[in-house]
Amino acid sequence: MYSVESDVPIPPASSRQTYPWADMDIGDSFFVPEGSQKKIACAASRAASRLGTKFITRRMKNGVRVWRAA
Repeated sequence: MYSVESDVPIPPASSRQTYPWADMDIGDSFFVPEGSQKKIACAASRAASRLGTKFITRRMKNGVRVWRAA
């Protein structure tokens, strides 16, 4: 049986890694060491939709690099 409780505060959201999408100009890039290209490409796609830009990801020797293309 579950009991209903009132006045229980919501804890703050966990901190997530934030990429500098909005701070980038065309031609800028950043490197994510040991990153998963699939996960970063998904994040880049969501950011591009939200910001009206385009990002390109490429797997590098020790991680993933992301460029702003438009």
